[in-house]
Amino acid sequence: MTSELERLCCHVNEKIGNIKKTLSLRKLGQEPTLKTVLNKIGDEIIIVNELLNKLELEIQYQEQTNSSLKELCHSLEEDYKDVEHLNENIPSHLPPVTVTQNLVNGSDLDSEEPAKVEQPESTKKPPKEQKIIKEMLFISTDEFNGVPSYMKSRLTYCQINDVIKEINKAVVNKYKIVHQPKKSMNSVTRNLYQRFINEETKDTKGHFFIVEADIKEFTTLKADKRFHVILNILRHCRRLSEVRGGGLTRYVIT
Repeated sequence: MTSELERLCCHVNEKIGNIKKTLSLRKLGQEPTLKTVLNKIGDEIIIVNELLNKLELEIQYQEQTNSSLKELCHSLEEDYKDVEHLNENIPSHLPPVTVTQNLVNGSDLDSEEPAKVEQPESTKKPPKEQKIIKEMLFISTDEFNGVPSYMKSRLTYCQINDVIKEINKAVVNKYKIVHQPKKSMNSVTRNLYQRFINEETKDTKGHFFIVEADIKEFTTLKADKRFHVILNILRHCRRLSEVRGGGLTRYVIT
């Protein structure tokens, strides 16, 4: 019973000691000299917190860059395999290349005329000239660093270029239909073509542009707040401009 009482007394004394320490620390915090030190520590904590946020963003950027590089490496490996396959499987019907050499033995000799290789007459019609579709250029790191912080928020360099890639996909798919012969169109394509033509204005003539309906039609992007923030950055970087009219916003590739 005595040991239990002693243990309880020790516990109470420990609690009282902690309370005294807390009260003494609170009093110390009110002293002018110590208060200045505490304020300085608080400012340094804020700076460290900002640095940690920047470090987190940099890590995210490096991870996304690493992922993009892995995809690029994989794509290059596939291309290399295709080139090797083509090199090992050259069609046998292609005309052989004949090489003629002039033999020189002490003096100039009359060289024989090289054998002429008869080229097979082409029966195919030359392909029609393909119309070039203008695509948006990707943002460089210097341009990204020049975008105000309040504008890009937590967006990364890779995220912006990923959206540019999707926008280019929409532009290419749209103008392939615009340039497609009408006779080869099905009903769905014809309806899209008619919409594209109806959305043209005098300000967009001769320019390539898309609207939000094209984003939904040809990409997996969502026209949400984040998407419009990126569009604002692209306008800042002069990658696109807006033409409004008829209740529609047209995003023109510049």
